[in-house]
This record gives sequence, C-alpha cells and structure tokens, in this order.
Amino acid sequence: MGNNAKWIRIAILLGLLLVGYALFAPPGPGGGSAVEIPYSEFRALVTDRQVVEVTFDERTVTGRLATPRPLGPRGAATDRFTVNLPSIDDPQLIELLNANGVTYRSTGGESGLRAILIGLLPWVVLIGVYWWFWKRMAGNLPGGLGRGGQLDRFLKGKSASEGAATRPSVTFADVAGQENAKREVAELVEFLKDPQRFSALGAEVPHGILLMGPPGTGKTLLARALAGEAGVPFFAISASEFIEVFVGVGASRVRNMFAEAKKAQPAIIFIDELDAIGRVRGTGLGGGHDEREQTLNQILAEMDGFSGHEAVIVLAATNRPDVLDPALLRPGRFDRHVTLDLPDRTARLDILKVHARKVPLASDVELEKVAAGTPGFSGADLKNLVNEAAVLGARERASQVTSDHFERARDRIIMGSERQLVITDEERHRLAVHESGHTAAAQFVPNTDPLHKVSIIPRGRTLGATHQLPEIERHTLPEEYLRDRLAVMMAGRAAEKVFLDSLSSGADDDIRQATALARAMVGRWGMSDEIGPMDVRDSEEHPFLGRAIAQPRTFSDQTAKAVDDAVQRLLVEADERAREIVRTHRAGIERLVAALKEKETLDRAAIEECLGAPTRTEKSARAAGAG
Repeated sequence: MGNNAKWIRIAILLGLLLVGYALFAPPGPGGGSAVEIPYSEFRALVTDRQVVEVTFDERTVTGRLATPRPLGPRGAATDRFTVNLPSIDDPQLIELLNANGVTYRSTGGESGLRAILIGLLPWVVLIGVYWWFWKRMAGNLPGGLGRGGQLDRFLKGKSASEGAATRPSVTFADVAGQENAKREVAELVEFLKDPQRFSALGAEVPHGILLMGPPGTGKTLLARALAGEAGVPFFAISASEFIEVFVGVGASRVRNMFAEAKKAQPAIIFIDELDAIGRVRGTGLGGGHDEREQTLNQILAEMDGFSGHEAVIVLAATNRPDVLDPALLRPGRFDRHVTLDLPDRTARLDILKVHARKVPLASDVELEKVAAGTPGFSGADLKNLVNEAAVLGARERASQVTSDHFERARDRIIMGSERQLVITDEERHRLAVHESGHTAAAQFVPNTDPLHKVSIIPRGRTLGATHQLPEIERHTLPEEYLRDRLAVMMAGRAAEKVFLDSLSSGADDDIRQATALARAMVGRWGMSDEIGPMDVRDSEEHPFLGRAIAQPRTFSDQTAKAVDDAVQRLLVEADERAREIVRTHRAGIERLVAALKEKETLDRAAIEECLGAPTRTEKSARAAGAG
C-alpha cells in the first residue's frame, strides 16, 4: 500500500505540472525561444525590412527576423520575436506589412478552439483523477482500496482478504504427545462433518474452545489438525492483528471474519494469542472507547450471535488465561477449556519420531535416550533440537545425524553456545573445584537424579555445569528429595570453602535457586515445623510461563521474620551437609578436579571412575526415594 501511495503522489504531481505548463507557458513561434520587443520597435523593424514573417494571435504577434539577435546580455542569438499589440487598433499596420514584403497570417478560429481546450483541460484532469480514485476505492482497479482492494483488505484483515480460509493438510496423526487434548476436541470432528445429526436432537456443540498451555506445546497445530481432520475451512488470525492505529478497524475485522466463516460453514475460526485483546476490561486508559476493548466487545457480540444451526467453531489459544476477561470464559462463549501440558517421556519420544521422519539418523542414535535426556522440553523445543542436530551434521558435511550431534545440540539449547573466554589457571582450578563439589553431592546424596555429565566449558551465561537426568517423571516432589536438591545446590560453594578456604561469586546462581526452593518449601508446601501448613508466599508462580508473579503480602511482619528464619535454617543445614560430603570424599574430588582440568567434560562413566560408584546403602536409599 505504501508503494502504491508513492506512485499515486508522483502521478498527481506530474499531472499538475503538465496542466500548469499548458495553462501558463507562453506559446512559442514554431519552435525555439523568442525575444520580446516593444510595438514601436516592431514597426521600425518592419520599415527597415528586418521582419520576414509574422503571425497574429488575438493581441499577440509572433514572427521571424531577417537577422538573429541575442536573447539577453549572455543569451544565444535567435530570429524569433513576440510583440504585444496595443489596446487601440492600428489600421496602418497591414499596409506597412504589405509595403515592406512581410508575409503575415492569422490563427483565426484555431485560437478560439485552443482557448476552449485550455479552459476545459483542468476540469478534464480533475474529473480523470476523481474517476481513478473512485475506481480504486471501489476495488475495480489492481491494488484498489475498496471492495477487494487494499482498503477493503485492511478493514477485513488477513483472515478474510488473503484467502486464509484454507483446508489444512495436517491431521491428528501429526500431533504427537497430546492425547488428552486430542480426545477433548475429537468429538468436534463428528459435529463438523455432520452438524444436522446433532441439531436434530437439540444438541449444541460448544462454539468456543480455549486452548491453554505453555508456549510451544502445539496449540496452533492442534487447531489446524482439527480443521484438517474434519476437512473444513480454517480461518486463522493472531489477536494482535485486530489492533490498528485507526479506531474501529479491529471491530470491523472481527465482523468480517465471522461473516466469512458463516458463509463457509461448517468452518473453524482460530484466534491465536487471545490475551492480546482479551484482557480484563476497564483497566486501560482508554476506558470504553479503547480500541482493544471495542474489539473484545465485538468478539463477545459475535459469539453471542451464533444460532444453534450454525456450524462454526471458534478456537483460541493463550498462555495467559489468568488475565482473560471473565465474559470470555462464561458458558456460551469459551466455555470449554483444554490444557496442553509439557510432554512426558513417552510423549517426547513420539514427538521426536514425528520430527525425525525426514532426518537420516545414524545407527548410534537412540531416540529413547534423547527423549529421556530432554525433561521439560516442549514440542517446539524438541523440533528445534532435531533441527539443530541436523544443522550440526550438515556443517560437518556428515551423511547422517549422529548421537554426538544430538548431544551437542541439547547442550546448546539448554546452556547456549560455547564461549571463547580467556580464563586464568587460578579461575580454571576454582571452576573445576566448584563443579566437582556439585558432582560429588549428586553422586552420593541418596534422593537425587542420576548424573549425566559435568563440564567446565563456558556456555551462554554459565562458566560450567553439572547435568543430572531424572530416571522417572516426577509429578510430586517429596521433602527428602527437595532437601537433597538443596545439598547438591550448595555443594559447589562448600567445595570452594573446603578446598580453597575462600568463596567466590560463582555461587551466585546456586544461592538464588536454593533460596527460591527453600522459600517454596516453607511458604507454599508447609515443610517447616516452625511455620506449619500455612500459605505465606509473597509471589505466585505462573502455571504456564514458569515465572513468579508478585502479589500483596497477606501476613504479618512477625510471620515474615519466622519465614525468613525457617528458610535460613534450611539453607544452613544444606550447606553443612554439603561440606560433610565434600570432606568425606575429598580424595575422589581431587581426582575429579584433575580430570576436569585435563578433559573439560566428563561423562557418567568417567565421573564414577574418579569418585567411585555410590555404596549399596546409598543406592537402596536412592531407589526407595525414587519409588
């Protein structure tokens, strides 16, 4: 639209220049420039036989001289001249011209025609420009602004103007790892294929379904799969596309999108990122005239306007259901809520198989191990993992993607790319001691997840890392498991204190995570005898985004001090326990530090070679904790 507007401005400017030239440019005497002379000099030149020919045009005479003369002080010479006749007619002029052999003629009727054309030309141009704009507004010209044109597409939005009523090719077979969510929406397929069977019994399928879940869990894919499974038109738009600078555009787009969907029924409307326009009303500065609220009101009105026989289902996706307006969630609108969770181990394996269909895998790649090593990954994360592994293989000109490519891709996604840092020998030794402390605690504390690897290669924002992979998917966290996690977190700091007799800023993230975990144990889960079963948290963790949301404190200062004391007690106990583990296994940790400084990364077998395997008592305790 911007490029068309630029060409429109250029065309109008050129038209105005042409009109101005036609109206105000003095007529030339057959070509070239002419010198203007007074009437008295003109008569003298005629008498001296210096005038060859003249042409009369109303009160102007143009002609050609026998001898060229300059146009100005430095101008080129010309034989053309022009003269303005006096207001009083000179009856002797014709006789003077005849006597001196000057050829003369007159434009006659041509002058009147020229005057008429000049007078009509501005109106013709204005009418032509008006007609051109009117045609563009009506959409009858390419790129027009009206029906089918750019203005019409702007008001309707992409969903209605660019043929977004597609029929997706994906089906439920392409959606792996979301069996519960697929079961929730599968019954809608029958309704979309045969809506008369439901309406004959007076049944109405929910017209609004809200898909909720963390980013990357496949909400959009599930909506497309529903349309593909039912074979119906699919209208998709992001909620942010409703909001424009111009007031009323969002509401217009909503009306047009629902109108198009009703024409194409049975159909599915999908609104992505519903929270962009569906937030609680009355919180903005614009009040009732806010563009976002007008758009939301139009969506509510359109969903209320559905009749029982209209086979149009509205799906919306959000990862912020906590901020949605209650009017969106009442029965008759988005009254069915489907939650898409992060995939478990089995679901991750199914997702990896889907994304690895077109990837040539080497014989050493075991997708079961890859799935086990990616807890907390969403479907989008797993797709990215397969792609990163393929990119690494292509970069090395490999014919197949190997397990090493998957391992490096996983490390890159979790920790970031390797950084080339200049680290002194002293810092390198301290870093190896710190990570060895974490590793020893993870190896010998009973209720911890098994070790996977330890590395002192700087990646992303970390200088080193100790990786543990859970053997089981935990849905509840026992107190013993959490206390052991605190000990593992504090063990890096403890190793620095025992081996180097000093502390560093390297424990910053460990202390932050340990403090957050201890505060959750005390304030949320009632794992403190001093506080007991009491909710004393000052923030609420978002269920989908994984971050804390501050909330007003509802307890006294005395209770807050008791909470702080209980948190501190948990951290001090974990620190003392970690130091005891480090002192007990000092010899193994020294071997691990030396191996880390030499090889930088050690796997589970190399770790056990340095530290030794857990004792039978520790193994049985760990198995009991896992069970």
